[in-house]
Amino acid sequence: MEILDLLIVGAGPIGLNCGLEAGRNNLQYLIIEKGTIVNSLYNYPLYMKFFSTAEKLEIAGIPFISTAPKPGRQEALEYYQGIARQRNLNINLYEKVLNVTKNNDIFEVETSKSKYLAKKVIVSTGFYDIPNLMNIPGEALPKVKHYYTEPYPYAKQKIVVIGSSNSAVDAALETYRKGAEVTMLIRHSEISKSVKYWVKPDIENRIAEGNITAHFRSELLEITKNSVIFKDKDSEVHEIENDFVLAMTGYLPDFNFLKNIGIDLQGDCLNPFYHPETMETNIPNLYLAGVVCGGKDTHLWFIENSRIHAEMIVKNIISSR
Repeated sequence: MEILDLLIVGAGPIGLNCGLEAGRNNLQYLIIEKGTIVNSLYNYPLYMKFFSTAEKLEIAGIPFISTAPKPGRQEALEYYQGIARQRNLNINLYEKVLNVTKNNDIFEVETSKSKYLAKKVIVSTGFYDIPNLMNIPGEALPKVKHYYTEPYPYAKQKIVVIGSSNSAVDAALETYRKGAEVTMLIRHSEISKSVKYWVKPDIENRIAEGNITAHFRSELLEITKNSVIFKDKDSEVHEIENDFVLAMTGYLPDFNFLKNIGIDLQGDCLNPFYHPETMETNIPNLYLAGVVCGGKDTHLWFIENSRIHAEMIVKNIISSR
């Protein structure tokens, strides 16, 4: 069986960047992705706008031309998938990596379709696949959605939105403007400070004028077929009629996968161990890149500040030859 110089798990923006850097340094590489190219971006809300400007989302010095100050989902898909086509990146799609084991100095990577051998492995799997569950009765009901794409299915429905981050605020505003009756349940005492600065006044004004109901310092206790039960800031329990729950509670890396392949997970946030100068984990020649490096703290790494991981890793690989 052919032995690759490098196998990259995940074809998100950072995984693509790793592939570009590997190719630039004449490494024989393969990217394996369980979905489509930049699969997480594909599953973002249809009308999502990035917080960052286009140049901060660029990889490998390839210009990202955007018609708006803040690019949206479709522009990002065109940019990243366009790079994969134009640079003819070596990618296997719709193939899930199941396990990574090491025999002497060679990794064996088992997938849903095949097996591969590689001298080095980069895990760049992101965090958008596993919802951060509330673990309350009724969470598995069909009316509970942990992913939000567009507002049209919720017209004239009673919607409860859980959370106050960008995804929760976008869902609340968009569904409200398509005719939904929106209630927000928010653990904290205010809308998150991380909400996009041009959106934050919008949600605060809609709450202030009463068009969107918000219960701050509240907690969802149970979801039933036709209602939700929650506790308010005074610990009083309320039940309100409800058609859909949009649980925008965030997402997590696949910790079971990281643990099973032998990466040390540390502390309450399950931060995976890596050397900050090289991105190499506790397993020699196995590297991490991108947002997966942050463990449960998924707001630590972004495309903007993890683009450098590809160059750091490949530089280390080259120097160790």
